[in-house]
Order: sequence, then C-alpha cells, then structure tokens
Amino acid sequence: MLYVDLLSILYKQQIKRTFIEHNKNLSIKKQKKCTYIHMEKSLKIDEFGFREYDARWLYPENVNLEGIQNLGRGLGTQIIAHTKKNNPRVVVGHDYRSYSEDIKSALKKGLISTGCIVEDVGLALSPMVYFAQFNLNSDGVAMVTASHNENGWTGVKMGIKKGLTHGPDEMRELKDITLNKKFKIGEGKEKKIEDFQNEYKKNLIYKNKIEKKIKVVVACGNGTAGIFAPDILRGIGCEVIELDCNLDYTFPKYNPNPEDLKMLNEISKVVKNNNADIGFGFDGDGDRLGVIDNNGNEIFSDKIGLLIARNLSKKHKGSNFIVDVKSTGLFLKDKILLENNCKTIYWKTGHSHIKRKVKEENALAGFEKSGHFFFNKPLGYGYDDGINSAIQVCHLLNNSNKKISEIISELPITYQSPTMSPFCKDHEKYNVVENLITKFEEIKKNKIKVDGQEINEILTVNGVRFSFFDGSWGLIRASSNKPSLVVVTESPTSNERKRKIFEFIDELLQKTGKIGEYDQKI
Repeated sequence: MLYVDLLSILYKQQIKRTFIEHNKNLSIKKQKKCTYIHMEKSLKIDEFGFREYDARWLYPENVNLEGIQNLGRGLGTQIIAHTKKNNPRVVVGHDYRSYSEDIKSALKKGLISTGCIVEDVGLALSPMVYFAQFNLNSDGVAMVTASHNENGWTGVKMGIKKGLTHGPDEMRELKDITLNKKFKIGEGKEKKIEDFQNEYKKNLIYKNKIEKKIKVVVACGNGTAGIFAPDILRGIGCEVIELDCNLDYTFPKYNPNPEDLKMLNEISKVVKNNNADIGFGFDGDGDRLGVIDNNGNEIFSDKIGLLIARNLSKKHKGSNFIVDVKSTGLFLKDKILLENNCKTIYWKTGHSHIKRKVKEENALAGFEKSGHFFFNKPLGYGYDDGINSAIQVCHLLNNSNKKISEIISELPITYQSPTMSPFCKDHEKYNVVENLITKFEEIKKNKIKVDGQEINEILTVNGVRFSFFDGSWGLIRASSNKPSLVVVTESPTSNERKRKIFEFIDELLQKTGKIGEYDQKI
C-alpha cells in the first residue's frame, strides 16, 4: 500500500502498533480486520464495473488491486452465503493479459480472507474454468479476464451453481456486499491444481474424433486460446493451420474478437491462400467462435447456430433451442427444425442469460450472434465453449459430403449487419433504450412507416427488437459489458433495406444527444 509521504506511513504504523498494544486479547482475526480498515484509503473500485453478468473495469483507472481484493472478499462472502459452507472450494484461473496474474493474486487474497479454499488452475480459458467446477466438484468459479475488450480492461467472470455464471440478481447482490463491505472473515487457503490444461483438452478430444481430414485455419488473435484450440482440433483429427496463435498480450494486429472485421478479414485471406475447408476465430478467453467459409466469406454466428441446430435436430427430434434477440429471424420458420418438431425461443442477449434459459427450458443448445454457443447434455455441460462450438461445426462437415459454403447456401438468403456499437455512457445507456422503447411503441401505434412498411411486432425482452411484415427487423439494446449500445439489422429482402433500417435507427439515436462514435458501421 502506497501513502502520500513518510509521515503518513509512520503515523499509520503508530496507529496500528498502539491499537494492537491496547488490545492484546483480541483475536488475530480482529487485528487483521482493523489493520485492513486503516489501510483502506487507496481503495478504488468504480460501481459501474459491476455489470449485468460479470465485472469489468479499466485498470488501474477505475479499479486497483485493493479494489480487486475487496471484490474477492465480496465474492467469497456471497459463495459462503449461497453454499452454506464455511470453507467452500473456488476454482480460479486467469487469461494472458500482462496484469491478469496480479489481478488474480489480489482476488485470491480476498477470497481466502473469507474462508474460501482457492483451487488455482493457472493460465486458462473461461470454459476451462467452468469445466473444472464439474471435474473438481467445486463450489464456485472466478475467471480473471476481460474477454475481447481492448488492453487496459480487466474483469472477472464468476459463478456458483455448476454451468451457470452470475446474472443480474447475483451481480446486484455482489455489488452491495462489496461496496458496503459486508464481508465474512475466515481462514482459507490456496491449492495449485497442476496440469489442468491437459485435463480440459483430453475431455474435448476423446469423445469428438472425426473421420474426415478437415483443413482448418485456427485464429486466436494472440489471445489465450492459442495454446488450446490448435491442440484440441488436431486431437480430434483436423489438419490445422495456425494464425496468430502465439501468446502476445499486446494484441499487435487486432483484438481477439470474432466479431471484429479486421480479425475476420485476416482469417479470410489465410483460408483462401491455403485452400482450407473452414476458418475459426476465437476470442480472448475462448468462449466465443467466429467462422469463415471455404471461399473466405464470413458466416454470421447465428446462421452457424442454425446450421448446427438443423444437424442436431435430425438425431434429437423435439428439442428446444434458445437464441438471443440479435439472432436471425430464420430460426422461427426453418423447415428442417419444424419437420423435426423443434422449438426456438428468443431470449436476452448475454452468455449468462442464454445459459440460464438453456437450463430452464432443458434446451439441447443455445446460440448467440456474438459467437457464444451453449451445448447441454449429451453434448456439453450447458456453458459456452468456443472450441466445443468449433468441434460441432467439424461434426457438421464430417456428416456431409458438401463444403460449408454449399451447406450455408441451403439457408434462405438474408442480409445481415455486423454488430455495431455506438458509445453511450454507462449511467445513460439504459435510460436511452427505455426512452426508445416508448418511441417505437408510439411509431407502431401511429402506424408510421419505415422505408415504406409499418412495424408489426415489438419484442422488449432485451432492449427493443422491432419487426416488419417482410421479415426485416432492427435491434437496439444496451451493452452488458461496455459503455455502449448494440445495434443490429437484418432483411430477407435486400441489402438496401437492411441499410435503410439502420439509417432510421441511427437517426433516432443521434437525436438523443447521448451517442458517440461507432466501433464499426455499415
């Protein structure tokens, strides 16, 4: 802990010595607690870092190590309360960012101070940590990662119930415990789990062998997936061409984000140059997937999800599938899903929301346009795993005599935008969306036309998704993990109609006066 000057240090040391001298009969626990209180002045933890289903901050601008230690205290207290155990076991891992080990060390100190037994699996992917909770039968998980966010961001994905991560209710509870310092005090300890990376790899390889020699480009954007994805895909029988799989926390070419056009364009070049069958892109913590076909064209993840759902529905008739509100409208009227008596439910965007809905509906799988795919038993444990998602695509190719471009061409044509994110302050974004919901309800009620058509349906389960009679639609929602909104449009009619719907949305957003620059636009 740093103090402003030497006098401050001496003064605080004197306070501590005097306190202990006059309280010799206090327990060691109480002495530690009082020492902590005197050292709190440099604590930094921005309340807006507690997001819908995980925690993310700019480090060290919005959170410091003392703040992360308090987050560990809060999480440990929460896990103890929910499990009703004095010494619950918590699996902890970290991604490859330069500061992630420091963040993890601070988090572990906080967890241990509440009585938690920390089981550290080391450098990991988020799905590896989720898998460890099942494999080790632990009581909770905490993964230090900012996923695909730019360098400078840090965060923690966490959960208590197996296969699930925190949702809004758990995050509100954690925020209250942490910011109001409602901490339990206990005596925990740390245990290193050696070589767990191989345990995770073996689990995915042994049950997923394929017969065809599929040539795949594996792109990891220099993120943590680089030491996992190539090995696993080779292990199931693929011929692997690596792209940016060496670990480099500076992310020298682009952020490891399978929705980023720079990353997708690089994969496209390598697929075409090597005559590969398919290209896979993984995000920074390995829970998302992007796909490039054999011709070098991007296939949006929601359409990959539809292809996988079609393939699975033939063997698993009557299954439920969950998709997020950013996903294509093709699921609802897909002839193969309907022939196999499968039902699709649109739900809130966000990995925590979808995996909970998958469990609640006992769905076979769930799909998000962002590239989070969720496979329930017998295909997985219900959580999102980008590498398992790539494996399911390999099974799709293994079961077909067609190239992926031919398989995707069997779907009806729609014109989709990428996910676009205009800046909007965290404390303003939800109000902006609520006001827009009211605006769209007025537009529908008054039968105001957008590019010559009236809105026929509004879905407000997560932001506002408005649809037209021709099957076109647009979406505006608040981002769950960054100060921004999310905008998506799709039309089965034409690329121009897709663009017109976006222009209509953008005009409404600009009129709010709360919108900054987009990360990308059509």
